[in-house]
Amino acid sequence: MAPLLAARGAFRARPLGLWLRSRGLHSPAGCCPAPRPCGVLRREREQEQVTLSPAVVVRGHSTLPHKESGDGRLVYTGNMTKAVLGVKFFSYTTSMLNICMMPYIFRNGIGVESLSLQIAFYGLIGFFTFIVPVSLHLLTKGYVARLYYKAETDTYTAITYNFILAEKKTVFHQKDVKIPDISKMFTTFYAKTKSMLVNPMLFPHSQDYIHLMGYDKPFHFDLEDQQASSESK
Repeated sequence: MAPLLAARGAFRARPLGLWLRSRGLHSPAGCCPAPRPCGVLRREREQEQVTLSPAVVVRGHSTLPHKESGDGRLVYTGNMTKAVLGVKFFSYTTSMLNICMMPYIFRNGIGVESLSLQIAFYGLIGFFTFIVPVSLHLLTKGYVARLYYKAETDTYTAITYNFILAEKKTVFHQKDVKIPDISKMFTTFYAKTKSMLVNPMLFPHSQDYIHLMGYDKPFHFDLEDQQASSESK
């Protein structure tokens, strides 16, 4: 069927070319293109697909650029920042309400004559007013909301929150990072003397966590020092 259609197209195009030449005209190039077999068209389409496929593959594997700021490249973002701020804000609000109600309670009393119950009530109010906010701050003061890294100086900038829920920046060098000998619940490492809490699973690139903790440094094991220490014991 395809050869028959190609022959019919060529037969129709030939009288048109003869008529144009008889009038002293020339048919423009490409006006009546010669029909091409289906096999040629199929090969050309396959070549176009092969040519376009590498571009599609490269586009599929493209990665987003790292976020940059004045503090360096963002290498870590905590996922509990809103929860920590929310709990601390609720605790602070409760403490402020208790402090505002204390003059009224002291003036009018609590309506209980038992001294033990009064001591328990005032102790409970004082616990939620003073001890809970201070304890929350001590436990979460090292929580790192964001961590930036500058490769030029090999320094980090940790964003934490102070007692009044304002951001606080702590700049430290990689050599200032100390890993505690015993794992602690609210401390991943020490930056100089300040405890820091991060989640290793939240680092987009594991190499950033490895470099932060110093695991990429060469390990030296001095056998002589170990023997000397064992002999001294």
